[in-house]
Amino acid sequence: MIRTPRRSIPALLILALAAIRPGDARSGEDRVDFRSQIRPILSDACFHCHGPDAGHREAGLRLDVPEGAFGETASGALPVVPGEPDESELVWRITADDEFSVMPPPDSGRSLTREQIDLLTRWVEQGADWERHWSFSPIADEVALPGVGDESWPTNPIDRFVLARLEAEGLRPSPEASRERLIRRVTLDLTGLPPTVEEIDAFLGDCRPDAYERLVDRLLASPRFGEHRAVGWLDLARYADTYGYQADVYRAVWPWRDWVVRAFNENLPYDEFVTRQLAGDLLPDASPDSNLATAFNRLHRMTNEGGSIEEEFRLEYVADRTDTFGTAFLGLTLGCARCHDHKYDPISQRNYYELSSFFDDIDESGLYSHFTDATPSPTLMLYEGDEERRIRELEGRIRTAEAELDAFAEARRDAFDAWVSETSRAPTMTGLIGDFPLDAPEGDAVPNRADPGRPGKLLEGPEAAPGKVGGGIRLDGEDSIVLPMGNFTRDEPFSVALWAKTPDAKDRAVIFHRSRAWTDAGSRGYQLLIEDGRLGASLVHFWPGNAIGIRAVDPMPLGEWVHVAVTYDGSSRADGLTLFVDGKPAEVETVRDHLFKDITGGGGDELTFGQRFRDRGFKGGSVDELKVFDRELTPIEVEQLSGGEALASALASTGDHRSEYLREQLFSYYLANHDDGYRERLDALEALRKQRSAIVEAVPEIMVMREMAEARPTFLLERGAYDAKGDRVDSDTPESLPPFPDGLPRDRLGLARWLTDPEHPLTARVAVNRFWGVLFGRGLVATPEDFGNQGASPSHPGLLDWLARSFVDSGWDVKRLFRQVVLSSTYRQDSDASSSIREADPENRLLARGPGRRLRAEAIRDAALSASGLLVETIGGPPVKPYQPPGIWEENSGQKYERDPGPGSRRRSLYTYWKRTAPPPSMITLDASGREVCTVDRPTTATPLQALLLLNDPQYVEAARALASRSWHARDSIEGQISHAFRSLLGRAPSPAELDVLLDLFEEQREEFRSGRADPGAYLSIGDEPPDPSIDPVDQAAFAVLVQALFNHDETQMKR
Repeated sequence: MIRTPRRSIPALLILALAAIRPGDARSGEDRVDFRSQIRPILSDACFHCHGPDAGHREAGLRLDVPEGAFGETASGALPVVPGEPDESELVWRITADDEFSVMPPPDSGRSLTREQIDLLTRWVEQGADWERHWSFSPIADEVALPGVGDESWPTNPIDRFVLARLEAEGLRPSPEASRERLIRRVTLDLTGLPPTVEEIDAFLGDCRPDAYERLVDRLLASPRFGEHRAVGWLDLARYADTYGYQADVYRAVWPWRDWVVRAFNENLPYDEFVTRQLAGDLLPDASPDSNLATAFNRLHRMTNEGGSIEEEFRLEYVADRTDTFGTAFLGLTLGCARCHDHKYDPISQRNYYELSSFFDDIDESGLYSHFTDATPSPTLMLYEGDEERRIRELEGRIRTAEAELDAFAEARRDAFDAWVSETSRAPTMTGLIGDFPLDAPEGDAVPNRADPGRPGKLLEGPEAAPGKVGGGIRLDGEDSIVLPMGNFTRDEPFSVALWAKTPDAKDRAVIFHRSRAWTDAGSRGYQLLIEDGRLGASLVHFWPGNAIGIRAVDPMPLGEWVHVAVTYDGSSRADGLTLFVDGKPAEVETVRDHLFKDITGGGGDELTFGQRFRDRGFKGGSVDELKVFDRELTPIEVEQLSGGEALASALASTGDHRSEYLREQLFSYYLANHDDGYRERLDALEALRKQRSAIVEAVPEIMVMREMAEARPTFLLERGAYDAKGDRVDSDTPESLPPFPDGLPRDRLGLARWLTDPEHPLTARVAVNRFWGVLFGRGLVATPEDFGNQGASPSHPGLLDWLARSFVDSGWDVKRLFRQVVLSSTYRQDSDASSSIREADPENRLLARGPGRRLRAEAIRDAALSASGLLVETIGGPPVKPYQPPGIWEENSGQKYERDPGPGSRRRSLYTYWKRTAPPPSMITLDASGREVCTVDRPTTATPLQALLLLNDPQYVEAARALASRSWHARDSIEGQISHAFRSLLGRAPSPAELDVLLDLFEEQREEFRSGRADPGAYLSIGDEPPDPSIDPVDQAAFAVLVQALFNHDETQMKR
């Protein structure tokens, strides 16, 4: 039931009402704040049915914009009448006491508390001030610093914002942390590693007033800074060393990971860091490094599972890039608008697909290769040493050899004239390696007239049928003819010819192929297909970006025998691929023309007619007279194969009776078959091409972004379904954010420039909030992945905006930002706060104490390796496989995990091999991200498994033994040795009580091993590190157990 309002508000007043600020309407001491108090209530309780989602909006009422809240509904009701709660439909609905009128409806699963109803009522009563959602509002050019009562505490502007809030709450900051705690905290925060005992002692002994600043500057300059920063970015970028889904095999994307480490260490400005990853390929004079950075967009999961629809998964990848862009850079849940308008944020489904259009314009496949390790295109070649120079040099020699071959051919005119004037002769064709008439198969064998020792075979029993010449074979789409030849490389010329007859215009059918499977990266090898009724030929390394392909303009004739031939000259160019129909070169269109790696490999090394695994065969089609040549046939030879008489007639005629066209055709035939000098030079050209390929094949590639020459159209997808195309959309950004500037290109580079505009309301806020969260355990906005209406409000809005503006004004300087924060008095507070502070602010949202939280999984492992002296500090390179329980890979994917021995097990955790379906269990147990999708923050759990991991994982047992040995030799007394181990892990000396407990533990363990109840030899043999022969095995084992107990100490795993 909708009430009839007593009055209405003119539409022209709506925006004026929305602009009313506190104090303009009714004043009061306890004024309701729209942003922090009212919008969250409306978002939680109302926006689901009365928000941005137009398709599911109830009663035509929209409460997320002022036009809807203050405007008259279709029924004539006024949702909100400023200053008049009795006249406001909203107030009446939330206070109604019957189930048919009250809002939210009882069956919605939502309800309002008494306090929330009172807040909404008071808000209306006070004038219903309306403010735009905080994160969509511009950041002021200058953010005013608040005044504080205690001017002695702030070290920099950060502290003024924090102290002003504390003073408003009646709280005081905590004292500064001890120097021991401070060096451990800041070293872990900036490098991910604990300080050594020597570094702690040096800092404690440095009495200079700027000692802490010097420490911070040293840590920021350390290469460990980039490694530590990269860990969080890998989560965000959904980085993994495997593709994911069912097969989940290896892919070499680690060069991108190393680029991230370098970028952080070199302090690449954040706007450039983002731009290069989004659109480094589109930068003017883009460097290989800039291209490499765009692998960020290709780190999503990929599939090659049987039955997968290529276009469906291609669009899944586009959606993943769009969602990642929204989460990583905008702090918005864009994926909620993929199937319908966003329920809570002003992002329509159309907005979503307009934005996705920026990421939809690369020439990629929705599947990756199963039978080969080909890198999904588009790719970047990762040259090492002088590889690129040698390749370019060979390409120059190849071009020279091609030109010299043409020149030599012209110079052979006189020799041709002499040859052709001789007595007439019968046609001869060299290079025939397979000649299969199909007249009389012998069981499953198909005789080969060119080489009887290499017959073909029939699979799945194709039936004999009348052929073009005698008998032929009719195929049913599942059976095939397999010839034991045809495994040509891209540098080797070849030709394949046959008679074929199709009963109907086929949408897709395989006539012949040399490959393993259609879904294997678009069929590595070569093929002749019917597509949309037209013949098409291609050579493929990885479709579509590393291939050449042509397609006939005219459809294939139906119901009649057609002679079809494909010839190839070994050039790796589309113009070297020719399609003949009934002896004539067909008019073709070039489909792809970018083949730079080989077409062999992966199995399927035979030439197959009629069928292919995971593809559609030549159902109902017939074939006859199959011929294979290991050279490129000339046009007149193909015409001869099709039943023409031009070659025979030309050879039988005298020179005066041959047309100029026929002479040219005969000249080509002469060079290919009878001119030894020409063929020698042709062989030399092929040898040069093979030299080039030998180098090219060894060059690794990585997936990157590269725009298509012609933009791909993008469509709104109904319900997000790949095959439910709606309206075509153009590239654009969400309407609720700043408009896309007219002067920018509508591509990813334009998008990156739009994103990193200094006035963008989200980019800098999202970035500084995430970096703040790294240091304090939570961001100023507690939901770093969601700055929308359902996300948390900032605890210190002014501080967030000041940091964002300062960050932009500094040139997006990441190291400067970290330096600002860690030098602040806020950061340097002790994390052990008073009970009154903990009671008033249990989650430390007010920042009345220093940061304290459990270390990330990587830091816990790296700290153990570092303290023990086992850490191998090599930066970069392929992923490594440390200790892992047996059987995990076998259970998940049937693959076998083989650990890297020695140094490979001791690299930083950043370099650990990350398998999506079976992430490193030691990392996952300690709450690392699975990296299936973009992840901004990790949860923190406490489970018995974590303690068991630190007690039993060979990595930690080995590290405990190494640290025990290290500490044993560092000090002379057992008390000193225990203290050294304690300081190595916890960063401080043990108290007398703690030392007593540890001494007792040591003696207990000595007795355990000495008595034989535990075997020191067995314990000391765990891991690759050999026992220390200079220490008694009982003492060594007992001390190592003590170190393991320290690994489980709360302070070892915590940053405080």
